[in-house]
Parts: sequence; structure tokens; C-alpha cells
Amino acid sequence: MKGLTKGFAFEVGATDGHARTGTLTTPHAVVETPTFMPVGTQGSVKTLTMDEVASTGAGIVLGNTYHLWLRPGPEMVASHGGLHGFTRWPRAMLTDSGGFQAFSLAQSRKGEEKKKSLVLPAEDGFTFRSHLDGSKHHLSPEVAVRVQGLLGADIQMQLDVCPPGESPRDLVAQAVQRTTRWAHRALACPRPEGQALFGIVQGACFTDLRIEHAEELGALPFDGLALGGFSVGEPIEKMVETLFAVAHRVDPERPRYLMGVGTPEDLLNGIAAGIDMFDCVLPTRNARNGQALTRFGKVVIKQARYKDDRAPLDPECTCHCCTGGYTRAYLRHLYLAKEVLLLRLFSLHNLHFYGELVRMARAAIRGGTFEAFRNGLSARMRNGNE
Repeated sequence: MKGLTKGFAFEVGATDGHARTGTLTTPHAVVETPTFMPVGTQGSVKTLTMDEVASTGAGIVLGNTYHLWLRPGPEMVASHGGLHGFTRWPRAMLTDSGGFQAFSLAQSRKGEEKKKSLVLPAEDGFTFRSHLDGSKHHLSPEVAVRVQGLLGADIQMQLDVCPPGESPRDLVAQAVQRTTRWAHRALACPRPEGQALFGIVQGACFTDLRIEHAEELGALPFDGLALGGFSVGEPIEKMVETLFAVAHRVDPERPRYLMGVGTPEDLLNGIAAGIDMFDCVLPTRNARNGQALTRFGKVVIKQARYKDDRAPLDPECTCHCCTGGYTRAYLRHLYLAKEVLLLRLFSLHNLHFYGELVRMARAAIRGGTFEAFRNGLSARMRNGNE
């Protein structure tokens, strides 16, 4: 049984091993996959205009339900035409459920004294205090659907339980079971016509739990399925191993979304494993810390070796930062002088690089050369960091 949301569709195109291209149709855009979704936590991708974000090739932007729920509030956003009207982003949008933020505020959750206690949230959801004013809030599967309905993105996510990466098996199994019960509750809630709903597969790095959960949620009428609970403290090697064992087992007729991951290498591994959609704050967060991600590895612009470097950031990149005449020496000066322009240029560059990475991956999959492309780019990035 597949998702039946009006105006939403997914069709697989070319395949190369487990890697695949696809076409994701939403009410606001048709998006080619694999795709990377820039994170617009509070209704904006930090330092950039929506036109600039679009110039990187992004087809979807992610909004954060927790933050937008607390400020300015979903009713306010709805009164401005939802996130599309409020933010002026014309293409597709996805909102998370807010559950990860509630998880990260574990010390404030009802009945929990410390995050390290690894106690699951109550069956009825998360109770936490706002980081803004200390006010108490309750996030249940039903509230998550209602709030995301008001925000009005093309895709919303079910509320899930995301335990830390190194949690014991019994706790992870409980989190999986509760996420399944919450999935049923989310699907039972009304939501706006045309708004898709994705389920979230949990299970940490226990492959059998992941596969069982993917099968359970695959039997439900979700429009897509995400892999959550990765990059939350587990060793990167275990994450990659689990991803390669699990991703291709998730229903091939629906889009597969790897949540909150990650580095350029993570994207290449995820695509090879069969993932279609990615999001992560890393490219914009690292940009604000003066780190550019390029085909030849990371550029930490504060380093003295760039003091009089007349070269562009990445001579093969076509973003405005790299083609606009900005030298590494000038970019280093901007960083040391704490000029906002540096944050904007690096954010634009990093998102453009991610957009180029998925575009090149799609081309390689269509040409049947994805593995050679993946190995070549990975080696080039690693060698550049040495």
C-alpha cells in the first residue's frame, strides 16, 4: 500500500547498483533526485536570500518545526500563506517534526532528570521547556501533524523517538516500537490537501531492527520513508555499514530520505546505498566557521598559507564566490576582520558545491559510472586534506 497524497509522486529513473536517480513531484516543484536540501531552520538559510539558495540548484528547503512553532508561531505563518508565502521560497519545502529538538532538550523533558539517563519520552509525547522563555510545551504525534499542517510545507515528517547512537538494544527496540505507534497516530490525523507525510525508520545501528522497522512502516500509507537516528553519536564506520545493509531494503517505490547527514563523503556513501534525499546544517554551519568544502578537500581560510594567495577558492567551481574575482587572500582578510560578507560567500559556495555533487552524481548514475565517480571524488577530497 503506497501513499496516496494528491499532487505528490515519485518515479525512479536510472539505476547503477543501489544508486538511483528519480523524479519527486510536489505541489510546488518537480525535484530531481538524489537531492540535497539546505536547512532553513527558522524560515531562512542563514546569511542567504532565497534567490541565492535557488542559484545553488536546491529544489527543496527544510524548515524546523520546533523553532517555527515557538517563534513566530504556526498560526502566524499560516496567515501569510504558509512557509512558501512567508519566506518567499517558490520551490518545494519539507518540515521536520520537531522531535529531535525535543530529544536534545532531554534535561527539560517531563520525568527525566538527565539526558544520560536514556529514558524514553512518555507514550503521549515530549514535554519540554522552550529555550526562548522557559514556557512549557507538549509535542505529541497529533500536535506535530497539526503544527506542520499550518506551516504548510509540501512534505511533513511523523514524530519519532530518536535515542542516542550508542543506546543499548533494549532501549532502541522500545524507541522503534513507540515510533511505529506514533506513525499510526500521525496517519490518522487530518492534514492539508496535497501535503505528503513521511514515516521515519529507527533502529540505531542494529541492522535487524532497522530492516524490521522499514518493513513495518513500508506497510503503511506513507508517501516516503526516512532513515532517522543516524549521526547522533555512533562511530561513522558503523553508520556507513548499517546504511549499506539497510537503505536498499527500504521500499524502492517511495523516496528514501537520510535525515541530518552529512559530509560530502556521507552523501556519496548514502547515494551508493540507495538514498534519494539528504539534509544537513554542515555546509552552512562550517561556512560560518570559515571552512569551505571543495573538490580538493576542506579550505580553512584562517590559515596563514592563504595570506597572499591570489587564487580563487576553487578554480573548478562556478559559484559567485569562485567566479566573482574573490581571492583566497581577500577571503582570509574578510574572515579575520569578522566581515559578514565572508559568511555569505562561503555559505553560497558550500551549498553550490553540494548542489554540484548531487548533480554530478545523477549524471554518473545515468551514465553507469557512479562507482568510479564516487571513488574518484572521494580520493580527491581526501588527498586534498592531507
